[in-house]
Amino acid sequence: MKADDNTGKSFRITMTVVYTALIICMIAFVSLLVMKKTDDVLKTKVSSMTSALNVQMKMNMDSYLDRLESVGTLVFAVDEVYTYSASDETAESYEAISTENVISDELFDLCIMENFVDFGIVYSNGHTVGKISNGTSGLFGDRLYEDLSAMINRKKTSDGWAAGYSGDFKRIYYVKRVNENAVLVTSVYTTELEKVFDHPGGIDDITVRLADANGSIIYSSLGSDETGSALPDEINSRIGSSHSAAIMDDSYLVTVNRCGDDWKVICSVPTKIILKEKNDVKIFIIIVAAVASLAAFVLIALLSAKISDPVNRIVNSLSKKASTDQLTQLLNKKSFEERAAERLDKADTNEHFCAVLIDIDDFKGVNDGYGHAAGDKVLSNVGEVLRGLFKAPMLLGRLGGDEFCLFAQIPEGADSRQFMSECCTQICEAFRTNHADNDEKYKISVSVGAACTTDCHRVFQSLYTGADKALYTAKRSGKDTFSIFDPNE
Repeated sequence: MKADDNTGKSFRITMTVVYTALIICMIAFVSLLVMKKTDDVLKTKVSSMTSALNVQMKMNMDSYLDRLESVGTLVFAVDEVYTYSASDETAESYEAISTENVISDELFDLCIMENFVDFGIVYSNGHTVGKISNGTSGLFGDRLYEDLSAMINRKKTSDGWAAGYSGDFKRIYYVKRVNENAVLVTSVYTTELEKVFDHPGGIDDITVRLADANGSIIYSSLGSDETGSALPDEINSRIGSSHSAAIMDDSYLVTVNRCGDDWKVICSVPTKIILKEKNDVKIFIIIVAAVASLAAFVLIALLSAKISDPVNRIVNSLSKKASTDQLTQLLNKKSFEERAAERLDKADTNEHFCAVLIDIDDFKGVNDGYGHAAGDKVLSNVGEVLRGLFKAPMLLGRLGGDEFCLFAQIPEGADSRQFMSECCTQICEAFRTNHADNDEKYKISVSVGAACTTDCHRVFQSLYTGADKALYTAKRSGKDTFSIFDPNE
């Protein structure tokens, strides 16, 4: 009996070991499948999120370049700008001085709209009108006109963008031909691009760079130390000659999009950063699997639940980050435009909509005077105020930098212009009484532009263009006010 007992005990131990081993193998197999699925989901979602961020950065850059070009185009509203030539020796001295004063006044009025380093006209004889900085004059020397003219690389529009002249990447230049003897030059400090490439994050250690056609870095989120140098080999080797791509391997995730004059916006992040959350989940899975091995079938069910919960949280978190501006909790540019376009496509012809653009007045003064933390606080407050003013189904989004947008359907039977006027008035007045903190340290105002759909223009881009023109009108009217676009003007 004792031998039988020992045999039975040995058999039970053996069966227990075998049973436990089978359970452990099954749990290990399931765990490996879950971890692989988690890995794939994370890579896909993060790649999508980074691509969306890159597209947003590219749109911000294109918008910034277009805005500066638009300001330059406004100079041509004055006839004297393209008819006058300082190199004409037959022109009378008094007439020349009078003409230059007219041109200079127009340049000054436009210059105050942006934080320009240079905004002036350079003539073939070296004479200049407007704002030409000492830095630019010293950099170009006697070849100011010749080398600026050489930057015009777009024959169709007779203009062009350039950076890194003579190895100096402190400024980027926009040059436009005025007439055969004169060019308009506009420049801004490269540091201004910090606002263009400002993003709420969502992924740790992401690096945003702007590079020219030769692979030289014009701007880097890592700081000015990289400016002017070539793209790192580990980044350049992955993007090659691609103009729009997303590349991910064991070392890096790199996305690239072309903007402006063959410049490229490049976002990169180490793969180990992307998989950091996966590693946290992996540790959790191992712990739960060990407990499940002892508790057998009951704990297997718990294991599945515990595994799925972290994965779902990660997926949901990434999905929200991909569509939401994390700083203001409003829709980001890509998601905002997609949802607005979807509503316009589904709307009946008798339904009308409006877009209201909101731009913070003198926002640069907050960043310069109080730091970027204060600027972020102001942006966050703007989002909070707008969310308090307008509710669903209205759409609210941050289009980039300090520009926000409201998209709303005009109520049936309501007067479109009166509805937009009420919205704009409500926005302007709200920011006269709301501040970024309790002691009213950062008092701000906003300029607002609005436009509504017409029977022949029912696409979001037309709405945005109209509202943008109205916004510029509000800015030029003294700020802290609003303007409504009239398509008949």
